[in-house]
Amino acid sequence: MRILVHEFVSGGGLVGQVVQPSLLREGRAMLTALVSDLAAIPGHRIVTTTDPRFPLIVPDAVEVVAFRASAATFRALIRSADAVWLVAPETGGCLARLSARVERSGVRLLGSTSSAIRRASDKAALPSRLARIGIAHPTTRIGAVGGPRGLLRGIARDLGYPIVVKPARGAGCDGVWLARNARELGHAVDQIRQDHGLGVAVFQRYVPGTPASVALLADGKRALALSVNGQRISRTGPFSYRGGITPLAHPLSKQAAQAAVRACESIAGLRGYVGVDLVLTRTEAVVIEVNPRLTTAYLGVRAALAGSGHNVAAMALAACRGILPRKPPVIDRSVRFTAGGRILP
Repeated sequence: MRILVHEFVSGGGLVGQVVQPSLLREGRAMLTALVSDLAAIPGHRIVTTTDPRFPLIVPDAVEVVAFRASAATFRALIRSADAVWLVAPETGGCLARLSARVERSGVRLLGSTSSAIRRASDKAALPSRLARIGIAHPTTRIGAVGGPRGLLRGIARDLGYPIVVKPARGAGCDGVWLARNARELGHAVDQIRQDHGLGVAVFQRYVPGTPASVALLADGKRALALSVNGQRISRTGPFSYRGGITPLAHPLSKQAAQAAVRACESIAGLRGYVGVDLVLTRTEAVVIEVNPRLTTAYLGVRAALAGSGHNVAAMALAACRGILPRKPPVIDRSVRFTAGGRILP
């Protein structure tokens, strides 16, 4: 099977534009790891795209195509493949839009459906979805980023400081701020309006605890947790993801995995590799977001399983065909990793 892998940020989706260094670092690390894992599976030919500004180091068997964000070129690349694996941010509906193009082409999409991506990435609607199935989620308010300051004061009274402010549709830590007072809240809203051009933002009560994520496999209906991972998050200025540890040793790791599975299964059409972000408090696992795509935690999961013969990409391909493992692989090695994919001693 000829598989096209397109990572939007490092793969040419932003040619001619300034690329945020953190997104480039994470995107390129995920792409390099993913195509290496796919190339190791017998019977597949792997082709990937690259922004000419950002050369890739990949196995010789991987075909690399310079891509310059042309819709016609992208359609031709899709038609040349038997299947397409997309890695792109949810920001501005990017991942859902690209996935819909693949669906319209009739070529097999190795990942979540575009409708599932839209539901999972709608941060404004996620709180009510999780509430219906009894999953803990931060107290949330939705507000206009260009509205009167009186609206912000009302939100602050409801939530209490500190407040997490984020775009209604975004990816990871991109555009996420922690406001500790009214001045910082106004600054966060101004930055989101300037950087994302959105009409609304999501305001959430800050949940103190251990930042974590769960890596899952999904077949469109069911989900299986592969690992619970720790996250290192910088909250100086906008949030910044610095890497993590796989697996995370925490008293609530089991509850985190269970909550992530239920959150994933509440959104029909999630397939392949899926990530769920949480905060683990002293008493509960609080789900923050559902990421309908490859996440940076993939780097830690694949490294932790490297000695066991398990190929996470192969398991994700099987999940897209409706085949989930009967139980998750045993992880007997702890791995610390950076956002750029470097494995730490």
